Amino acid sequence: MQQGSGFLSNRQRQLAWLGFLLAAVQAPVAARFTEDSSWLFSLVVALMVATVIIADDGARRRPAGTPFTD
Repeated sequence: MQQGSGFLSNRQRQLAWLGFLLAAVQAPVAARFTEDSSWLFSLVVALMVATVIIADDGARRRPAGTPFTD
């Protein structure tokens, strides 16, 4: 059984992981040093990037040739 390919290339997937890690690390640092709630933006961005990575991982694990409908 052949694995399907995701919608992200390997390079895009690496950059998505880098972006996720940077945003996830930046959020608590910003929360510590700022008095407002602007650190929540970094948290939301990290969650959005994580959602894209999880969706791409699901597409990669799906056998090749199967549709995306349930």
